[in-house]
Amino acid sequence: MELSPPDGMMQSELAKYRTPLVSRYASPEMAYNFSDMKKFTTWRKLWTWLAKAEKTLGLNITDEQINEMEKNLTNIDFERAAIEEKRRRHDVMAHVHTFGVCCPSAAPIIHLGATSAFVGDNTDLIVMRDAFDIILPKLARCVQRLSLFAENNKALPCLAYTHLQPAQLTTVGKRACIWIQDLLMDIRNIERARDDLKFRGVKGTTGTQASFLALFEGEEDKVEILDKLVTDMAGFKQHFLICGQTYSRKVDIDCLSTLSSLGASVHKICTDIRLLASFKELEEPFEKEQIGSSAMPYKRNPMRSERCCALARHLMCLIQNPLMTASTQWMERTLDDSANRRISLAEAFLTADIILSTLQNISEGLVVYPKVIERRLKLELPFMASENIIMAMVKAGADRQECHEQIRVLSQEAGNVVKQEGGDNDLVERIKRSSYFIPIHSQLNKILDPSTFTGRAPDQVKRFLEVEVKPAIKPYSNKLDEISELNL
Repeated sequence: MELSPPDGMMQSELAKYRTPLVSRYASPEMAYNFSDMKKFTTWRKLWTWLAKAEKTLGLNITDEQINEMEKNLTNIDFERAAIEEKRRRHDVMAHVHTFGVCCPSAAPIIHLGATSAFVGDNTDLIVMRDAFDIILPKLARCVQRLSLFAENNKALPCLAYTHLQPAQLTTVGKRACIWIQDLLMDIRNIERARDDLKFRGVKGTTGTQASFLALFEGEEDKVEILDKLVTDMAGFKQHFLICGQTYSRKVDIDCLSTLSSLGASVHKICTDIRLLASFKELEEPFEKEQIGSSAMPYKRNPMRSERCCALARHLMCLIQNPLMTASTQWMERTLDDSANRRISLAEAFLTADIILSTLQNISEGLVVYPKVIERRLKLELPFMASENIIMAMVKAGADRQECHEQIRVLSQEAGNVVKQEGGDNDLVERIKRSSYFIPIHSQLNKILDPSTFTGRAPDQVKRFLEVEVKPAIKPYSNKLDEISELNL
């Protein structure tokens, strides 16, 4: 059993576990959003904003110190930071010292009055806000692509299913609108979570702002202004008035619950696509040289939809982490949240990003097979039309009960042909051969027209797309034409 990498590979990245969320799937923008570079440059921005605000309010901080900090926001010596963290066993202080090395004149005032949560929590809030800003246009693009599909197929009749058994008819476009409606709810939920985010701000060790009150010699107005100045520089409209050492971990619940709900929507959509692919009514994109199976060359597996379902399950499960973390934050905070949040927050947004990129790709290339749909309709429609046939016979003067018995007998005979003999549904042919049904023989083609069984579905699609979809995706109109470049 090999327990270590081959000789010469110990330092290679290929000799280490890499999360497939980044190495295999994630978009570059979301991968960067949760990168060390984004994290630690944001820490440095926060320290710079804090220093600027403190200077504005009269503390002895110079323009030279501020300029020095601004020039070194991305000049991060990660090796030095790693050495400092190993020595000090504290990641924030490791980076305070590392930042101070390249900003010697500013070193005395970096992190002045702050606690670790000032950079840690505020950065998490910034990163989650930016992650929502990446996700929302992608979600809107999925809605737009599916809306085009719904519009193009709004009047195409197909079997509808309840209990996964043929029910009455719907249209291909109407079914897509059911998918879209769930995604519109996700847009609403994610926008709400994004807009509800508050900045932790400048609160000190246990949220009392005592350290900043001391810096400003008891002037409470200045402490409040300091909080607002840094909040504004970070691009937030509001900050928490009350917090412990950290912002309430219920914020993480709110954020991840919206993403988990999105996971449920995508899982449902892609499960439907997988089932329809099994029926051969619908297919996701399939490239010319794509291989469906290593052993069965004829297969065209819905692998993108399967990937979405797999990752959506992971996303739905992640909500358990912030629920348990928030419930175990004793008093003003405990540190058992940290290791968990490093994993769960990033994975939730990365996973949501991946399934949306994949769903967009699926939505842009869905293929419908009308002939297959028609053939499947013909197998079931005669049974579904029995009530219409009875109504037509009654209008022609027949007795409703007698007609019901006549068609019941013929339906049972046709059902036996389908189930016992494996033949096609021949109910219509039996009706045509029956002298009892002569009064409506000339009407049968009209009675069995699938479009007469879809109700208001085409109009529902048209109205839904106009009234609900267009307003929901309008805020993202400048990004709707972007095509995913991921190798899906």
